[in-house]
Amino acid sequence: MSAAAEGRPAHSRRVIAASCVGTALEWYDFFIYSSAAALVFGHLFFPKLDPATGTLVALATFGVGFLSRPLGGLVFGHLGDRIGRKPVLIITLLLVGVGTLLIGLLPTYDQIGVWAPILLVFLRLVQGFGAGAEYGGAVLMLVEHAPPGRRGFWGSFAPLGVGAGMMLASGVFALVSRLPQEDFLSWGWRVPFLLSIVMVIFGVVIRMGLKETPVFEKIAAEPETKSKNPVWESISRQPRNFFVVLGSRLAENGHGYLFPVFGLSYAVNNLGVPKSEALFAMMSGYVVQMICVVAFASLSDRIGRRPVYIFGALFGCLLAFPFFAMLEAKTTFWLCAAFWLALGGNAAMFGTQAAYFAELFGPKRRFSGFAFARELGSILAGGPAPAIATALVAWASGSSWPVALYAIFLGLVTAYAVWMGPETYRDDITVDASESEPERAKAEPRFVRAVA
Repeated sequence: MSAAAEGRPAHSRRVIAASCVGTALEWYDFFIYSSAAALVFGHLFFPKLDPATGTLVALATFGVGFLSRPLGGLVFGHLGDRIGRKPVLIITLLLVGVGTLLIGLLPTYDQIGVWAPILLVFLRLVQGFGAGAEYGGAVLMLVEHAPPGRRGFWGSFAPLGVGAGMMLASGVFALVSRLPQEDFLSWGWRVPFLLSIVMVIFGVVIRMGLKETPVFEKIAAEPETKSKNPVWESISRQPRNFFVVLGSRLAENGHGYLFPVFGLSYAVNNLGVPKSEALFAMMSGYVVQMICVVAFASLSDRIGRRPVYIFGALFGCLLAFPFFAMLEAKTTFWLCAAFWLALGGNAAMFGTQAAYFAELFGPKRRFSGFAFARELGSILAGGPAPAIATALVAWASGSSWPVALYAIFLGLVTAYAVWMGPETYRDDITVDASESEPERAKAEPRFVRAVA
């Protein structure tokens, strides 16, 4: 029985807070690093290059973090299944947080020469390595503590942390960017990175006080039954579920970068929309997403994960062309409508994903399967999406129609992948059902089974 079901509301609140703070830190880092890379890193760490090339290279260092995420998912997923969810959550939080803090203290090219960009890339790899298992661990801590029938709702607090991190980061960066340019380049850009230490300290303290999840406690009580190679077993024993995670990440992660990130760039750089208006529309869209995340996750507790997830994927397909048409109207109303619909619809996948991915794997290999498959999907989906979209617009002489087709392709692949996967919302997550998975697959050949 879960901690909440045993009447321990104080510990339940601690579990929620501990999970939220990690995902908030991860996405706080995401926003401040991408903003700094676009505004200052080219000038401070790559001054020998011309400004445009320096900015491009600085943005490339942001993408480097995605390369180490699957490795982090593999290593820490293995440890999470072998030694427990709690210790891994503390380690990953420290890696992400200390990496962010040290970037704020990093000397520039003028101070230590070529070592400055080398250290910047190294710290970005460290952040990615920790982030590769941070989200998965936070989700498992929530889902494995959740009362029966509430795993979707409880799991939604991890993606809520994403929205909170984005909002916090945008506020902090907006404040420091108002400094005089000389002060901003000298020390102002460092402030958002240094402030991350507050979340790190809070997160470590609260995570130290957590109890291990009831699911892992059951595994630990029978050490002879632990998986010796949980990463490999998550692929070999549950290959369908592993590839369902990969496929379902395409639209969730791809649309999650394509609509807000590329959409913001397209509105400002191609359409000439004032940056303040576009940023307001996007950030208000994240508020809508946070509300919808909880609503869709709770709905998945009632009708199943698959129908809600598939709705989100197909909604993104239907929105693809209208989204860019609304941006091209270039009014505040239609800008807000575009981002609200895009991010609200994406929440059907993002909010449901937490519980669904956790339920797809047996308890002895759950951390490994979740973290490794999810982060591998990030490289295939979210990582290249903005670059592909930019290249498609250039190929189409500034038109957005190829990007809309690309978004539709991602949505259809995800809808098909989830349709082919099992329904899990009524499963007992303390039991490994992988032995009977082929029989269950035969019993669920059609989408209509998802709502049964």
